[in-house]
Order: sequence, then structure tokens, then C-alpha cells
Amino acid sequence: MRSQSPRLLAATLLAVLTATSLQTAGAAAAADYERVLNGTFDSGAADPWWSGAGVTNRVTGGELCAAVTGGTTNPWDALIGQNGVPFETGQSYTFSFDARATTAQPITAAAGESVSPYRGIASQQFALSTAKQRFTFTFTSTLDFPDAGNGQVAFQLGGQAADNTICVDNVSVVGGVKPPGGVNPNPTKKVQVDLVGYVPGLPKRATLVSTATTPQTWTLKNSAGTAVATGQSTPKGADATSGDSVHQIDFSSFDTAGTGYTLSVGEDSSFPFDISADPIKRLRYDSLAFFYHQRSGTPIEAQYVGDEYSRPAGHINVAPNQGDDNVPCRADLACGYTLDVRGGWYDAGDHGKYVVNGGIAAWQLLNSYERATRVGDASAFRDGTLAIPEKTNGVPDLLDEARWEVDFLLKMQAPDGMAHHKIHDANWTALPTRPELDDQPRRLSATSTAATLNLAAVAAQASRLWKGIDATYSATLLTAARKAYTAAKANPAKIADPNDGTGGGAYSDSTVSDEFYWAASELYATTGDNTYRTDVTASPHYKAAGLTRAGFYWGGTAPLGDITLALAPNGLPAADVAAIKSAFATVADQHLTAMAGMGYAAPYDNSVDGYVWGSNSAVLNNAQVLALAHDFTGAAKYRDGVFETLHYVLGRNPLSTSYVAGYGDQAMRNAHHRFWANQNDPTLPIAPAGSLSGGPNSALQDPVAQRLLAGCPQQKCWVDDIGAYSVNEVAVNWNSALAWVSGWAAEKSGTSAPKPDCEVGFTAGRWNDGLSAQVKLTNTGTTAWTSWKLGFAFPGTQKVTAGWSATWSQTGRDVTATSMPWNGQVRPGQTVHIGFNGSGTGTDPTAFTINGKACKIA
Repeated sequence: MRSQSPRLLAATLLAVLTATSLQTAGAAAAADYERVLNGTFDSGAADPWWSGAGVTNRVTGGELCAAVTGGTTNPWDALIGQNGVPFETGQSYTFSFDARATTAQPITAAAGESVSPYRGIASQQFALSTAKQRFTFTFTSTLDFPDAGNGQVAFQLGGQAADNTICVDNVSVVGGVKPPGGVNPNPTKKVQVDLVGYVPGLPKRATLVSTATTPQTWTLKNSAGTAVATGQSTPKGADATSGDSVHQIDFSSFDTAGTGYTLSVGEDSSFPFDISADPIKRLRYDSLAFFYHQRSGTPIEAQYVGDEYSRPAGHINVAPNQGDDNVPCRADLACGYTLDVRGGWYDAGDHGKYVVNGGIAAWQLLNSYERATRVGDASAFRDGTLAIPEKTNGVPDLLDEARWEVDFLLKMQAPDGMAHHKIHDANWTALPTRPELDDQPRRLSATSTAATLNLAAVAAQASRLWKGIDATYSATLLTAARKAYTAAKANPAKIADPNDGTGGGAYSDSTVSDEFYWAASELYATTGDNTYRTDVTASPHYKAAGLTRAGFYWGGTAPLGDITLALAPNGLPAADVAAIKSAFATVADQHLTAMAGMGYAAPYDNSVDGYVWGSNSAVLNNAQVLALAHDFTGAAKYRDGVFETLHYVLGRNPLSTSYVAGYGDQAMRNAHHRFWANQNDPTLPIAPAGSLSGGPNSALQDPVAQRLLAGCPQQKCWVDDIGAYSVNEVAVNWNSALAWVSGWAAEKSGTSAPKPDCEVGFTAGRWNDGLSAQVKLTNTGTTAWTSWKLGFAFPGTQKVTAGWSATWSQTGRDVTATSMPWNGQVRPGQTVHIGFNGSGTGTDPTAFTINGKACKIA
């Protein structure tokens, strides 16, 4: 993530660029608009300058230095350049630059067209020496290329027998009369809807862009174009975040399932959409499929992803890879060892693997499963539900996918118990670069307290979930978690270097009290140890003190600990757990109040920093807060807020765009990614279905966004361009948010929250250090049970010592009771009575499942 990599032109440029005549007399009155981006290379990055075959770009000492392989015939056989440069017909431009060469040689500076037929505008040859010189020439454009068009400037460096290095700096093309920027090339609608669908029985709202101050008549049409509903819009006025004047359309009263509906006002019509729960149920699995696509160290097989997305394993020490099996620390660290860090997920569009990003992403997948087992329906994630190699191993597939990253996190643990912050290439690679073709050396960055606590938290969480699946693996995880937590306590302020951003993002985090709270919460929920309890209750983050509308992310993880303490049984006072749950409802109410005043409703606080890098992940993480508020209270308003959020992400936004690839008629395609790079190389695929774009970023932190989006309103600061990495990259910790929310929404799809098909009554008599419990199981569904398995967790120190009418077992606090041969058949409306004697103290369990589904408590 946050990669700053050069953009590679897939096609070769033809000699026509050198054949064009030099125009020296330009039109008068040209303005001094700079047309080239990042011409000074002061940021240390080359982007958006690309390099052609046989050329490698590196920014060194503030210059872009191109290492050119010798033996080429023509000047245009070796190229560096920049695409998307705007030119206007008849306008004058001055092309200037500094340049030098290790060995003196001629080069050609050219302007022209980047795609067939490769028309030229102007070119001129210059003789380079070993000393830096300034070169300038002026021309008049004979072609017209708008922003994001096919205009290009390039340097032709070939035609030399020997290898050479050419360095350029202060590259500038000044001229034209139209100011660049302010353009998003995607068409927008005036009637904005969720491009995918609305779930029957839930609110259905759209946004009309209109300056009218009176209600407007809307019409809902089916796929045949027949009007099926009509009504009046509600004017809301100017919406500062989008820059639009808007009305709200509410067509919730229409609830007939179908496909191809459109909503229209006058002559303006929306993109088509469905009324169906099916799309969100597909998205639950497509969003999880993203993680298999991102796996490192294993082939991505066609039987799971199709031929288009299959590829060989990356970074397994097969040339040209240098491999992840024996990775040293960065040279300046001199750690004295190497680590085998094969596996894990590539973090984003580059080939880096980061513990703090992978940590929250793995946690979010694991929490999705744990939440489903505690208060939802875990059957949606059972073995065989995902298209992954482990789909028949008897383990829930969601846990299998998370384990791919958890195992990598374990490998990042240093001998002293600390965890290395990240592992990635020594330098940024070009777009595109398939993982198996990455020839860069791989390096471990220093260990950090934040990374170590991520490891401790996720390993403890995973240990809890694997305890009843693989006791040996669970014990291994817990040992690693304890070791990491101890190491972090001994090194409480080892902060990742904020300047370690070459070849991978820095991800420095100067405040780690939140990570300490999170890790202590996970360890306490898993072990019940008083040491961890003390750290939890003494933390300034205790009882959701840090939960606000800003939500959580890789650098702010305290709410993750709150979620675990609210869901997983533990020995905390019931009032404290209730306070945590109440905080989620309080913040959720704040989101709903703010969303009610928005033209395009999304749970996002833009009051301080505007829309930031990865804003869509923040929106979806806040939707998780809304979802949990619904889990904790049952209030329908929070459920509806989650679906409103998904409508924003899937198209009800001012760009009429679904930020999820493969979902909607105008969906993100050109993610910043080195393999899903169809925009640069037509032989490569677009982003696969279920991949989430980072979303609007009003800071415009990459050259493509700066060129195209100058002056954009906050929610419109986005473009579907592979080079726009600050708005259109993908990342594991963004897709994990989409996976959590879409999984929750799929479970809740329908006219209301799913009605439980089971009811459990629990009564217990107690004495000093014991209890005797009677448990009543009732089938409230419409289908007979052929067998049943009851699950619950003790909140205290209780242990089952003897039971009857079931096979009883207990692991930690988790208890299961499985039917006997004579009472497994339970028809609808029938009840089974079971019970047990136990020791220990604590309150009654608060959640029960039968056959993995949450039950009503009698």
C-alpha cells in the first residue's frame, strides 16, 4: 500500500516521434501552465514516469537515473516517459530539462501520442556529456490531448552498443491556455442508486442531483420499462462534501424482488439495479476470495480463480525472484540472522508484506468468524464455502484463509520475541510486474513494538478459535503470543522508522498504548490470566474510551480489544462489558445523526482531515461499529445504517461508481496493482470481482490524482486509474473491512434480522463453589433436527463436572453438548431437556447456539 511506483507503458513507441518536424513559432498568449508531473523528483519517487524494455528507473540524489541496456539499434528502442500529458492544438509549449550521462551519448526528447497510431507532435536530439547541462526547445502542438488523454512526453535513450546510465532532472513542459486538472473521466448520473441492489424488506433510498427547491416526481421502472411505483423527492439542498445540490428519493414501499430496475426523474435515469438479497450474499464470498488472489509463496490455481487470474507462485526463490526463504535484515540494521518468511498475503498493489496491515486484516477475518459463532450464523463460513485449496480439510474456510496470514505473522517473530515490522523489495518495482517476475532483493525492516503487539493480539485470538480444532496449533499460537507480549513490554517504545519508505510504505506509529490494550484484551479473553486482566483494566482505553466516529484502522486498534471483550466470554464485571456495548450504540447514534444530513450517506467523519487515503475502509470499519450496535441492542436503525453504507460503496455516491470491482455497471476496474494491470498491459486482467478500491482522498497524494482531480469536492476526489495509487489501490486491511460488513449484511438480509429457529432456556441452582443447571432446547424452526449440538461459553470460572442427556465437553470457557442417539430427532415445536453439574463461580451464559446458529434465550 501507498506504493510510489513508476508507470510502465505496455506498447513500444514508434519512430514517428523522431520524424516529426520541430515547430519553433508558437501561438501567442500561452499561459504558464506546467504539464509534467513530478519533474523535480524531490519526493524520492519516480511515479508517474515509466521505463520501457531494457531500462530501469531509479531516483537517486534527486535525479531520475535510467540504467539502459546496450545493444539496441534505434533511439526509440529504449525509453522513459510520462503519459497523460495534456496538449492543446495550436498552443505553444517549452520543453526543458537537465540531463547527464555516465558515458556521453545523444538522446531525443519528444512529445506525441502514447497509443496507436503514435502520432508525433515534436522531437529534438541533444548531445549529453558527463556533466549536467540544461536543454530547452519550444514547439507548437498539432494535436489535442485532454487531461487523462493519450498525450505523452518521452526520452529516447537507445541506439547505443554499450550499457549506460542517463540521469534527468527538473523536467518541465510549460504552455497552453487551459488549466490542467478538475476532470474525472467517468460519466455520472443525476439519479444515484446502489448499482448492485437493494435487499427486500429494508429501506431503499437514492439521491437526485437537482437545484430544484420543490419536490420532484420520480418513477421506478422494471426491466421491461414499465412504471411500477412513483413518488415525490425530498429537497435537501447543497451538500458540501460532494459539491452537489441534492434531493432524497425513498422508494422503500416497493418491495418486489427483481432485476434491471431503474429510477428516473424527468429525462434522467439511474443505472440499473436489482431488488434482491442475492448480490450481497455473493459479495460475502467474492470479498473473501480477494485474499486467495493475494497469497504469496503459492501458485494461484485456475481451478479456484479461472485461467485469467491464475499465476505461478511468487517469491519462492525461483529466478528471477530472490525469494522469501532466507531474507536478511536491511543492511544498516545488521541483525545477524535471516528469516524464512514465505507465505502470507501481499499487502496491496505491490509485493510488500506488512505486519501491522496483515495483523488487522487477519484479526478482522477471525473476528467475523468469532462474532458469527457467538451471536450470528457461522454456517456461512463452513468448510467448502470458499474456492481455496483447503476447502475439504474439515476446518471452516474462513479460518483456513486467515491462517495463511497468521502463519506468516509467526514467521516474522525475531529470536528475541519481537516482530519485524515488514518485508518488501529493496526498491519499488514497475507497473506491471507479476509476482514471480519480481527480481528485487527482499529485506526485513527493523522490529517494532506495534508489529510485536499485532502478532501478540492476532496469535492469541487465533489460539482461542483453534482450541477446539487443533490443540497443538492453538498451543503454538499462544506461546508465540505470550512471548511477543513479554517482548513488547520490555521494548515499549520501539517505533517503526517513518523514513523507511523505499520499496514499501513506512507505516510508522508513534502511539502504541492502543496496541497494548488490544493485545492484552485478546490474551485475557483467551487465557483469563490476571496479569493480562490488570493491563486491560488499567489501560486508558478501557471500556471503549477510545471509540469515536473516527473509528479504527491499522494505527488505531484499541476498539478491536473492545469488540473482543464485548463478544468473547471473560471474567470482567458485567457492568463493564455493558459499558463497552453501550459505547458502540452511542457512537453508532452519532454516525446515524450525521448520515441523516448527508447527500450521500456514509458513516465517515471528514471534519478534521477531509477524505483520507483508504477512506472506503474507514467507512466500512465504521459500518462494523453500526453492525455491532445492532448485535448488542437489536435496534433496526443500526442494521439499516449498515445497508446505507453498502449503498454508498456500491454506487450511491456522487461519482455513480461502485468501488467494488465486478459489482455494478460502472465499477472500479483499474486498481493500482502490479498483476491486475490491464490498463497498462491488455494481456493482464482487471481487478477481480470483490476487490475494494481505497476510495476518495481529498489530499491528492499521487501525481495522477493531482493532474486529474485538482479542485475536486471531497467525495469526488477519486479516479479509476492504475497510476492513481492514493485513491485506487487495494489492500488486505481494506478488503477485510468489506468482507466483515458484507458477511454480516448477508446474514441479516431479509425483511428483518433472521428469526432464530431455536430457543434455549437456562436455569441454575448454586452453592459456594458449584452449580446444577437445567437446560431446555426448543426447535422453533420449520425443519426437524436430525441431531443437535449446543454451544455456549461460561463468563466465569465454571467447569462442567458431570452431565446428562447429552455428551458434554469443555475447552477453556467454551462448552458443547451433543445429542444422544435417542434424543437427536427434534421436530418443530418439540423440546429436549438436558443438564449438568459444575464447579466454579460466575453468572449465567448470555449466548447460545445450536448447530452453529444463534438461538433466542427463553
